[in-house]
Amino acid sequence: MKPLSKRIDVRHKNNKFLYYAKVLAWQLVPSSFYRSKLAKKLGGLNTLPENAQSTIRFRINYYNKLSTVNLLSPTAVALRKFSLPKKQKAYYFDTQEYTRYFNANYSAHFLFGDITKVPAEPSLVKSRPISGDNANSVILNLDKLRHFNFIQDDRSFENKKNMLVGRGVVKREHRIRFYDMYFNHPLCNLGQINRGKNEHWIREFLTIDEHLDYKFILCLEGNDVATNLKWVMSSNSLAVMPKPKFETWFMEGTLVGNKHYVEIKDDYSDMEERLTYYIDHPAEALQIIQHAHDYIDQFKHSKQEDLISLLVLEKYFYKTGQCSPTDRRLFDSK
Repeated sequence: MKPLSKRIDVRHKNNKFLYYAKVLAWQLVPSSFYRSKLAKKLGGLNTLPENAQSTIRFRINYYNKLSTVNLLSPTAVALRKFSLPKKQKAYYFDTQEYTRYFNANYSAHFLFGDITKVPAEPSLVKSRPISGDNANSVILNLDKLRHFNFIQDDRSFENKKNMLVGRGVVKREHRIRFYDMYFNHPLCNLGQINRGKNEHWIREFLTIDEHLDYKFILCLEGNDVATNLKWVMSSNSLAVMPKPKFETWFMEGTLVGNKHYVEIKDDYSDMEERLTYYIDHPAEALQIIQHAHDYIDQFKHSKQEDLISLLVLEKYFYKTGQCSPTDRRLFDSK
């Protein structure tokens, strides 16, 4: 169990109170108000510089890869019937933030949670496999209070400990394998935070701030993506992980090993060699940190993120035969 002092440490975390206060404010405004604003919001794309428009077009068509019109089955849920579930409330609110701008008669398939397989029909998801044909998995930025957390790290890489730190739930086979290999390694400070199995690996909980004392932070995927990857890449430490297999709004599939993070083999066999290399070559480590920060910057513009989210949805409704797009060239150009 976390010590009380660590449970109440909210440094480097998104503010839950502000998030739910904003959600409450949405509920007080009629849906018709949001729908009346959609055309103006979508038209904002044309007011941006050409390089920004190009980036937005890429991201829209990365998240939503639907290329042909696919009508949805009768099991799709109409937006007017899309209601708050007993669980996964954050997924609902993050979806509703943007669906409220569209015709309430439009329908969609909503798959909440850690989705690791591509659905049979076009569906709105938080996560999807990177490889293969994943077009039916249309990504929205869901559960972002937990996942989209960027931090300010005032500690220099050079002054951090020459070690890899990792804390996490260790249940899945690939995480167990890593702990089997490196739990007692002198370059590692690893700890399991769950009980029930391999309790000899349990160590004290570390806050994000305590992780920042280390040059290297472990970012192993869990059920889908590594939840901590966003805040690690916004820090002055290096994310260490194999090439990712799943992706979210963060576009993990576009990350480049040894440019944005320290890439280790899928079997973890070169972990010690990769850490030692960047300890001995701090200039190259600093380049990775800068590239990671540059990558993070694209997600920090709230108006642009809103615009991309709305356009991803507009393309979804267009490619499922429910509307005509504001600009067909935006979605149909090759």
